[in-house]
Amino acid sequence: MELIVQREQLLQPLQALIGVTEKGQTLPVLANVKLQVKEEEIILTTTNLEIELSCALPYHSTATGGTTIPAKKLLDILKALPHGIDIHMILEPTKVEIKAGRSKFSLACLPLEEFPVLDHIDFNNTLTLPKDRFRSLLQNVAYAMATADVRYFLNGMLLDVQDSLITAVATDGHRLACSRYPFEDATHLTNQFIVPRKAVEELLKLIENEAAPLHLQLSDNHLRVELGSMMFTTKLIEGKFPDYKRVIPPIGEKIIMADRSEMIDSLMRTSILSQDKFRGIRMNISHCLIKLVAHNPEQEVAEEEVEVNYQGADFMIAFNAAYITDIFKNIEGDMVQMSFTENNSSCLIKNPEDDNVDHVVMPMRL
Repeated sequence: MELIVQREQLLQPLQALIGVTEKGQTLPVLANVKLQVKEEEIILTTTNLEIELSCALPYHSTATGGTTIPAKKLLDILKALPHGIDIHMILEPTKVEIKAGRSKFSLACLPLEEFPVLDHIDFNNTLTLPKDRFRSLLQNVAYAMATADVRYFLNGMLLDVQDSLITAVATDGHRLACSRYPFEDATHLTNQFIVPRKAVEELLKLIENEAAPLHLQLSDNHLRVELGSMMFTTKLIEGKFPDYKRVIPPIGEKIIMADRSEMIDSLMRTSILSQDKFRGIRMNISHCLIKLVAHNPEQEVAEEEVEVNYQGADFMIAFNAAYITDIFKNIEGDMVQMSFTENNSSCLIKNPEDDNVDHVVMPMRL
């Protein structure tokens, strides 16, 4: 079977698909892209057994068939070829020959039968919302997802749909981020599901920042997202996500307004001399001033003062510098609002102009 396609027709979708492939696994076919030729289209598919991503390309063919091709090698070949060149592909049972201009490549393939296929999935609920708003939901909280936590349900993001409101939540047990988007029209859908970390990361790469509608389909164990010619399907994480509403404190009496960029820069400078493992920084908070203090076992000390808007009583609290810096970096706007209900309570951090996003960080003992 022979195909003739333009370089860009394959390159662009393959650049998106490559993120879902798995290298060094017990199943070598997971490093391949499945190429299926049908009468009206070519379908490219990659999977890591948890996520499947496919892309349909318009193509007229009198023959049908396909194979699986090493995805990284194919991508590297396409990147190295000149812009706009035609690609001639000859598909054989165990190899594919690629010709373009004076270049010729022969790649070893694996048969279609070895490529894992998702079982039939009954998607019984559909949700539609703007691409840019869904992307913001994910982006606002993704930084707080756990990595390889034994509490497997923390290694992902909770999406909580309650009629006319969708809420995205992530936590690693030390910090929590929560972002809400109210619908104009009620969905009459009540559901909670946990999307794996890898799926969230790939979706953030794929979803464009535009107002066009995005369709989410839900089953008991899967989420499917339609992205134009692409179809993204992921397994969901089973488990009970923590009751995030109980973790988010109310806005406390101790309220601090600070310049976001100044806080980030000051924290990064001060943390240079913090203890490597715990990254603790003490905040001495007084009238219109935060004094940041870090020290380490070598008796080295870093101090920095930041002017803030605060009118309450003096108090001291400590945080992991990396956690609180991450929060400030993931807040939009020039100012941040920090509030405390008690001297040693968790800290609620917000953009004072956006009531739909909450960030919570637990204090440390130093």
